[in-house]
Amino acid sequence: MILVRHGARRYAGGDASAGIESLHAFSFGRFYDPDNVRFGALLACNEERLAPGAGFDEHPHSHTEIVTWVVEGELTHRDSAGHATVVRAGDLQRLGSGAGVRHAERNDGAGPLVFVQMWLAPLEPGGEPVYEVVRALDDTTPYALPEAGAVLRVRRLAPGGRAAVPDAPFVYAHVVRGAVRLDGAELGPGDSARITGAEGAEGAEGTAAGPELVAGAAAAEVLLWEMTG
Repeated sequence: MILVRHGARRYAGGDASAGIESLHAFSFGRFYDPDNVRFGALLACNEERLAPGAGFDEHPHSHTEIVTWVVEGELTHRDSAGHATVVRAGDLQRLGSGAGVRHAERNDGAGPLVFVQMWLAPLEPGGEPVYEVVRALDDTTPYALPEAGAVLRVRRLAPGGRAAVPDAPFVYAHVVRGAVRLDGAELGPGDSARITGAEGAEGAEGTAAGPELVAGAAAAEVLLWEMTG
């Protein structure tokens, strides 16, 4: 089963006067839809756009795995565990909040900042906070997050390129840039797909028959979460 949700349906948040634009794919903050609270382990998928000098002041998190993919610009991260890092386009940042941590996120650069931030529920709550950055994550290296029973794959597709949907009980696809076709549906930037039942799919002769992502006339970039539950 594939459920496509177009980016235009996302909840608009942020504060334009402060240079913050936020688009939420799931219920978030004051936006609540009881039928759109989570998918698998995924609790949030937010596209954030920060003007130079804008940001989120220090605030708390707990019992949440926070994974950030920087699309454009530079993200300055600081937290109460003593980390101070600049995360750039193509880098992945993970903050496992454990029993509690505080952090701030800002655009201290000269240009615009765009990032996709995804929150996942851990299999076990609590513990010590964990922080890491993976520089220039490539297509061939999946990012495993066993704490949430999840794996993130970045797919950069050349025009007309193809990528198989992972074989997992729950798969979430978020289009960062470009356009792709998925099982007859057209997805553009900001669009997403929630896929269930892809694991174990076989064709009539026993060959793999799971859904595929197919790029359009331009290159595309897609974030794929595969989750066990």
